Amino acid sequence: MKPFAYLVLFTAFCSVLVAPQQAFAKDSATSASQTKRQIPIDHKVVTEHKTKVNGKRFSYTATAGTQPVWNDEGTPIATLHYTYYQRTDVKNRESRPLLMSFNGGPGSASVWMHVAYTGPRVLNVDDEGYPLQPYGVKTNPHSVLDVADIVYINPVNTGYSRVLPDKNGKTPSKSWQKEKFFGVNADVEYLAEWLNTFVTRNERWRSPKYLIGESYGTTRVSGLALELQNRQWMYLNGVVLVSPTDIGIERKGAVKAANRLPYFAATAWHHKVLADDLQSKDLYQVLPEVEAFTINEYLPALAMGGFIDADKKQYIAEKVAHYSGLSVQTVLDANLDIPTSYFWKELLRDQGKTLGRLDSRYLGIDKQVIGSKPDYNAELTSWLHSFTPAINDYMRTELNYQTDMKYNMFGPVRPWDRTNNKTGENLRQAMAQNPYLNVMIQAGYYDGATNYFDAKYTMWQLDPSSKMQQRLSFKGYRSGHMMYLRAEDLQLSNQDLREFILATMPDADAAAKY
Repeated sequence: MKPFAYLVLFTAFCSVLVAPQQAFAKDSATSASQTKRQIPIDHKVVTEHKTKVNGKRFSYTATAGTQPVWNDEGTPIATLHYTYYQRTDVKNRESRPLLMSFNGGPGSASVWMHVAYTGPRVLNVDDEGYPLQPYGVKTNPHSVLDVADIVYINPVNTGYSRVLPDKNGKTPSKSWQKEKFFGVNADVEYLAEWLNTFVTRNERWRSPKYLIGESYGTTRVSGLALELQNRQWMYLNGVVLVSPTDIGIERKGAVKAANRLPYFAATAWHHKVLADDLQSKDLYQVLPEVEAFTINEYLPALAMGGFIDADKKQYIAEKVAHYSGLSVQTVLDANLDIPTSYFWKELLRDQGKTLGRLDSRYLGIDKQVIGSKPDYNAELTSWLHSFTPAINDYMRTELNYQTDMKYNMFGPVRPWDRTNNKTGENLRQAMAQNPYLNVMIQAGYYDGATNYFDAKYTMWQLDPSSKMQQRLSFKGYRSGHMMYLRAEDLQLSNQDLREFILATMPDADAAAKY
């Protein structure tokens, strides 16, 4: 055989050996790409359901999907996961309210109000909100879906929402992410743009619109009220603040210290450690008395600081001890200013129990009885028992939303830029500009993180002119931060929300004017 023929034969033989390896490499690359854990940027899954609310049966659809966040060049830089519920027997959609729901954190998913408060499905928990097995959800007979369609939105890095890779396939830097998403004002700006797109896609521009936010979500929706008006030209009928933060309205020094006392009193009353003259009364009889003392005597005394008269200090300490369930000596040792974390540790110290932060009905046990604060948040560990398996199962089995992405109950969003927080003033400005806009605050009496009296104080300071006082309202509940976990308050808080929505929808052709 000639040398050239040998060369041809050898080349052919090598190609037979190499080809399978190349094919294997190609198949491996394809497989890796196909199995990469990622969320679709823009898609949705629609399912059909039936429910019974307030004794009436109706059908609804649930749309679980993602919708992009775009930059100024129109390139997707993130995608937000949402769940949108629509009652299907509504003929006049333009008069049907749309409730846009956010939770807080910052960094918390929308799961809390979604499957425990306003949605058509609610956690399987006992009547006080404690976990039950098997985990899961059941029909919510009190959902406001009977009067409003609802969309639950997960901000960036919460739930299934994620920052997207850049054009080179790389994850953007943390500083870039913070600038775009992770701060008071950045958060409001991109979410307003997102809501504009959502309302447009779903043809809801003519609908009465409401924002509801819980905890840090109250900062979010307070800022969104003005941002939507001034930058998106979208006007609201109502904003609901559930367990509100300070929304940029400062509560420091003597005010911050004094405002804790009504919460202390409510919690001590719940645990039956107050004196008989208070314990024999209903909570709604005790709290006005404590609030009056707080404003008229306790706050002025704290304002005097170290220059308060000794006899006056003793008198105030005795009253604070009487209302808080703490000892007079403890109050004196704290110079009348009791840290909340110390209260959680001290109130039931003799029983070897600590109090929950977000809901002080929940009890914990620490390694040592001594110490100045609890080892952990008893209520949060209890809640995560119920919420985490429920939302993961619900999204996949009932809403048919299939993904390998992890549902972030709490996502990576820190450090969070809290500078230039004027969201409370922005809400006031939005109300002033929009005569249709009303605000309702909902708070639990046993919430030690965002206590109910702070919420009242925020409401009082929101409009110092008092010209919009009739458009501001407060509702309190015998539970904690997530008041809706308690069966009685699930019904009551939804009814309060339902009545707020119905009352703030103006009559046909009623002009928005002063």
